[in-house]
Amino acid sequence: MNNPLKQIPEMGQSIWLDYIRRGFLLNGDLKALIDNDALRGVTSNPAIFEEAIAHSDDYKETIMQLARTSLTNKQIFLNLAIEDVRTAADIFKGVYDATAGLDGYVSLEVSPDIALDTTATISEALSLWKELDRPNVMIKIPATFEGLAAIKKSISEGLNVNVTLLFGLQRYREVAEAYIEGLEERVKAGKPVDHIFSVASFFLSRIDTMVDPMLEKIITQGGQQADLAKTLLGKAAIASAKMAYQIYKELFFSERFNALREKGANPQRLLWASTGTKNKAYSDVKYIEALIGPDTVNTVPQDTLKAYRDHGKPAIRIEQDIADAASAMKDLEKVGLSIDSITKTLVDEGIEKFLKPFQSLMNVLAGKRKEATDLAH
Repeated sequence: MNNPLKQIPEMGQSIWLDYIRRGFLLNGDLKALIDNDALRGVTSNPAIFEEAIAHSDDYKETIMQLARTSLTNKQIFLNLAIEDVRTAADIFKGVYDATAGLDGYVSLEVSPDIALDTTATISEALSLWKELDRPNVMIKIPATFEGLAAIKKSISEGLNVNVTLLFGLQRYREVAEAYIEGLEERVKAGKPVDHIFSVASFFLSRIDTMVDPMLEKIITQGGQQADLAKTLLGKAAIASAKMAYQIYKELFFSERFNALREKGANPQRLLWASTGTKNKAYSDVKYIEALIGPDTVNTVPQDTLKAYRDHGKPAIRIEQDIADAASAMKDLEKVGLSIDSITKTLVDEGIEKFLKPFQSLMNVLAGKRKEATDLAH
């Protein structure tokens, strides 16, 4: 038990890995992390798949075969992604069974080019769920305004959903509401809800990456707000997360949800995402240490996982300094920063950050298709 990662599950939190690649699945590396580090899940996104497919030879032969078919470039990508997610889900089946469905999930995201299209998101979510054909997968749906109805519909249809690109507290409430409404709709139709699991992925480091330069500008300008701004550097993300956890408790320990719980419903856990530290001035385990607590998940990049294994100091801290977190959120407004406006911008940027690598991947696949066609002739 000297490995800090193996202590975290005893505190009610599950560690998932924000990474996927075919070679990593097939060479035993993923299984080793499950066995040695108590890893309990995997998340993927368009940027991760772009890195894996475009910058490795793991998929070369399969792409060459598929490139000779009538499949579109997007269909080729989905074919590759679905195969990887199925493989990873099978590796995690033991974790899924041992935790009675709480963990052992692998997440696959709907295409980023439909993030603002409710109907297309619902259609693709249902299609991916059917194609994956595994109980321990989650379909990632962005927490856009248009995504809310897609989340509700997907839950009502019995899908496991990982809500992604979540930054703001008000939007988090709306996401949780969509989840609860989806369950209620399902119960009303006389359908079971005990097998449905969901997480709400609250992105962290990107908040500080946007807020800190704004605070530094206020500090540079001097004046009354400068001193207050200094005290807020590096605090926005953790403060937001701690307040989100309070909302989680309010909603999922309410009389309303207890009625669903009696039908076997599971709360939608908060998942801390974007937990790799981007500012070198901060601890490389900053976004794990402060937010360990019951009913939570932390999905980490490989480097952060290694760092925590090396020097993590696990303890339940999610409800420490709640008053300070609430004050920090108010103080950000006092120095003239609108968190609602900032988080809306972050959602828009988040879609763009996934759209660019997705489009890049489509271009790579178009090139591979031409290469395969040329070889055939």
